[in-house]
Amino acid sequence: MSEQRYGEWVAVRRDGFVAELVLDRPKAMNAVSSEMARSIAAACAALSGDRDVRAVVLTSTHERAFCVGADLKERNSLTDAEMMRHRPVSRAAYTGVLELPMPAIAAVHGYALGGGFELALSCDVIVADPSAVVGLPEVSVGVIPGGGGTQLLPRRVGAARAAELIFSARRVAAAEAHALGLVDRLTAEGEDRAEALELARGIAANSPVGVRAAKKALRLGQGLDLRAGLEVEDAAWRTVAFSGDRAEGVAAFNEKRPANWPGE
Repeated sequence: MSEQRYGEWVAVRRDGFVAELVLDRPKAMNAVSSEMARSIAAACAALSGDRDVRAVVLTSTHERAFCVGADLKERNSLTDAEMMRHRPVSRAAYTGVLELPMPAIAAVHGYALGGGFELALSCDVIVADPSAVVGLPEVSVGVIPGGGGTQLLPRRVGAARAAELIFSARRVAAAEAHALGLVDRLTAEGEDRAEALELARGIAANSPVGVRAAKKALRLGQGLDLRAGLEVEDAAWRTVAFSGDRAEGVAAFNEKRPANWPGE
């Protein structure tokens, strides 16, 4: 396993075809400062350009928190002009995770609040253990979810449920979060990271060309009517139908052997 640091508080660990994007600001429960936002964006840019990465798992080194959201101590010191300059920096962190071309899985334990939950929502799958507490409490401090929450949450749970959660600013414990679809898998205590990595390894065993194309079709098709969505799917199919991965997959199936994906 190899590790590369991005600034002081973000690391990327590589183990085969799986990368772990690690939030590592334990003294602040991974509160996202301007510096940390830049590091997340830089790490995501590097991952996005790495064709050898087939799945990403977003994790935390803090025992009691995935991420508590924006660094409000830093925000309290900013002038209005500084806030405006900070906004693109903040957005780049969330869109960096959201736009990863390979599947991304969040491994959540403890608090995932505000921007922390938005980082998880930016992933394709959220795995959580029983200690997880999620929510978008931004309106309780006079702002709104600004890391994608108002758009990503209703896509998960529907408009009415998202409105109730955002307007009330309430925190949701793991069992209810799983029942509502706020998280996708609920593990045994302390097993969120291990299960997320296992899921990532399973994904990485499949065709990287196929998986990336499937993710693109899923994302681009959201919100479209069925006819338009099927056109998106057809375009994605055309990108894989004549690929080396398709040829290898069919050959491996017929020869009853594991596929050796060329990734192209």
